[in-house]
Amino acid sequence: MFTLIGLLIALNAPISLALGTATAITAYLKGNIPLIFIPQKIFTSLDSFPLLAIPLFVLAGSFLETGGVGMRLVNLANVLVRHIRGGLGFVVIVSTIFFSEISGSSAADAAAIGSVTIPAMIRMGYKAAFATAIVAASGGMAALIPPSIIGVIYGWQANVSVGAIFAGGFVPGFLMGGGLCVYTYFYAKRMKFPTEKRASAKEIWIAFRESLPALMMPVIILGGIFAGIFTATEAAAVAVVYGFVIAIFYYRELKFKDIPKILVNSAVTTGFVGLLLGLASVFGWVLTTQQAPVRLANLIMAISNSQWVFLLLVNILFLIAGCFLNATAILIILVPILLPMAERFGVDLIHFGIMLIANLGVGYVTPPVGICLYVACGISKQPLSEVIKPLLPYIFVMVSMLIFVTYVPWLSLVIPNLIYSK
Repeated sequence: MFTLIGLLIALNAPISLALGTATAITAYLKGNIPLIFIPQKIFTSLDSFPLLAIPLFVLAGSFLETGGVGMRLVNLANVLVRHIRGGLGFVVIVSTIFFSEISGSSAADAAAIGSVTIPAMIRMGYKAAFATAIVAASGGMAALIPPSIIGVIYGWQANVSVGAIFAGGFVPGFLMGGGLCVYTYFYAKRMKFPTEKRASAKEIWIAFRESLPALMMPVIILGGIFAGIFTATEAAAVAVVYGFVIAIFYYRELKFKDIPKILVNSAVTTGFVGLLLGLASVFGWVLTTQQAPVRLANLIMAISNSQWVFLLLVNILFLIAGCFLNATAILIILVPILLPMAERFGVDLIHFGIMLIANLGVGYVTPPVGICLYVACGISKQPLSEVIKPLLPYIFVMVSMLIFVTYVPWLSLVIPNLIYSK
């Protein structure tokens, strides 16, 4: 089955087609698995209330991306940190954190923030390749900041609270963002990047007032989830309504004529993800019936029964896979195998999920399939070969923070334990 999947992917077949074809052929050859189970399993797996959060967060993010929210969040970040050496680099990181708290998509974060900040950095004398690298790295970091679509997918796969996954991403996300800021500061100091005048209290207040409706969205969404007022799925529905209202009636940059295109694009994205998730459940079921996770766990335990070794091997596997597959495909293919092994090694599933999401964030910026990297290159018009050199130190920082998150579970569990231990 894995050979067929690898062959089809090498032939540039869609991941969903590769999964479905390989699984169906394997089921047929085994002879003891009726093929009728494939459509039945797809339907029953997608008949899931938590999965409704995915199309809703996609739609909410589309409303806000089109509605001019990104520009206002960049302006707020700019007045807060522009006086620091390398301030525009800080602006990228801070505004990406702001925007990621309402979009749920790293690619959307990179597109919305990069389209504003890359031209501004180039005008201030930053090299275009460096500006591109920091936007790409910030998009990868944003995978940890809730709400996260891949967090919803992992929560569904692992049958753990999506709210707990969201809560677990805060500290690791801010830690990774802090690491990127530290490197940016020292690099800017060495290169003598220009600084700007410190913003006045009035400028800060005006920027805060303009961005306040956008900043209230994560407060409403995440506050409602953590307070137990609504579930992650219900929060996504609230996000759609709130995002629509502020984009079209408050900021007035979203036009009614834009809505059909946004709905179609959101539906296409949802259809792609839904088909992938449905076929992934079939794939996972076949793996389980053939005892693949148990056999692989026994193989790893024959090498070492250390939890640290297991986590190291998982990190290496995900970092390699992130170079060749998109995040959703990696979760779909590998998580069904790894979850039983994680439980066998005594790894907390929330911590395990945060570790995987951090891994996938690194994958967003590593060629040849790094989606945030390509989004940033598309905005700056820089060739990939020029961006790799300034990007490598950022990847090193992200991997260093990943190792820290992997072996210090407290970082992932401190906030979920505070919220959900009551």
